[in-house]
Amino acid sequence: MSRIVIIGGGPAGYEAALVAAQLDADVTVVEADGAGGACVLSDCVPSKTFIASSDVVTSMSAAPALGVTAGPAVVDAQAVYSRVKHLAIAQSEDIRAKLCKVGVDFVHGRARLGSDALGHTHRVVIQPTNGTEYTVEADIVLLATGATPRVLPDAVPDGERILTWRQVYDLPDLPEKLIVIGSGVTGAEFASAYNAIGVDTTLVSSRERVMPHEDADAAAAIERVFRARGMTILGRSRADKVTRTANGVLVELADGRKVEGSHALMAVGSVPNTEGLGLAEYGVKTDRGYITTDRVSRTNVPGIYAAGDVTGVLPLASVAAMQGRIAMWHALGEAVSPLRLQTVAANVFTDPELATVGVSQNDVDTGKVPARAVMLPLDGNARAKMTNITDGFVKIFCRPASGLVIGGVVVAPKASELILPISLAIEHHLTVSQLAQTITIYPSLAGSLAEAARQLMQHEFV
Repeated sequence: MSRIVIIGGGPAGYEAALVAAQLDADVTVVEADGAGGACVLSDCVPSKTFIASSDVVTSMSAAPALGVTAGPAVVDAQAVYSRVKHLAIAQSEDIRAKLCKVGVDFVHGRARLGSDALGHTHRVVIQPTNGTEYTVEADIVLLATGATPRVLPDAVPDGERILTWRQVYDLPDLPEKLIVIGSGVTGAEFASAYNAIGVDTTLVSSRERVMPHEDADAAAAIERVFRARGMTILGRSRADKVTRTANGVLVELADGRKVEGSHALMAVGSVPNTEGLGLAEYGVKTDRGYITTDRVSRTNVPGIYAAGDVTGVLPLASVAAMQGRIAMWHALGEAVSPLRLQTVAANVFTDPELATVGVSQNDVDTGKVPARAVMLPLDGNARAKMTNITDGFVKIFCRPASGLVIGGVVVAPKASELILPISLAIEHHLTVSQLAQTITIYPSLAGSLAEAARQLMQHEFV
């Protein structure tokens, strides 16, 4: 029986553990925070739970346009934050129960690679949170320790006024005036949510537009919504320093401007959790702090694998989980396909949401990928009109000659659900003709996907 030690219990770690247990391995998972790791306890699950509350407020604000009279929304910050924490803990307990049910030894604590062992095993030093340090000889080690919010030296979070996204749920009330620093995915999501629930929100972006790494048309559409809802967006504005004042915070920008608020939320990226793992001593290679892996999650040291945000491959829970599964399938001798990122769908949980899959508009514009594209606004969709959806679009990319679907973008409420047909089309090598000839429900937002495909299909006969 193979002995496996997994350091980190987030999506990469616990999904790997489930696969390894299914393949009859002896599995130990070591996690400092709790089952599910930071993803479940302080990052993805809490933030999306918080956003769910903001979505309710947005829906209520649209009620008059649908002929429904409703009173003004009242947001109970403590009730919202309490629900966020409760759901995160409940999800963590569910994951722990699932691991224990299949025989995984779950250890609350920390672990590191020990001195090189003789033979083909790896010595792992485990320090339980409440217990004595001990050593395990493992055949396979998976490093899945994730990442943590990046801290700027002149904007150090204090958990009270200057915050990371993990600290907002401990506030006694909603911020009076929130300054979000960083307009990537995390910054945009929190700015969208707080703005929706009535917080005076300013988004500081060092780039010309918000979400600079996303589809330009999609980012522009969402920025228009932000501005229309009263959000202040400071483009091309790099924050140099954030300090506390008597009643809040002062943000100093690189051009000399100063912005005052009650709270500042730092959303300036993440750094990998590699400190204290003993990587250098063990000879595990890193690149800019991230553990270097191949497409089956192997590091340069035989028997040592890595998965998730600590690898810097793609910071998505879905990708982390697949990296972890692939690592175990490979390590335990199962047939496995290397990680493929071309069909990975990603979603930004702003309002409206932004979902993407496959090739990007930038790939097409730069000539990297030859493609034809159609972008179809949702304002002509019957279901969108019925539900008062006035913003958003669907965009599909296909090969110029064959019509094979190779990418797509959706900006809409629940775009995370609407992107699936495009993902399936890419995964199974479908053409726009096949997508176009699929009967969709009328009326439905999905009908716009088929309509976009029909418009692309017309060009096949030109």
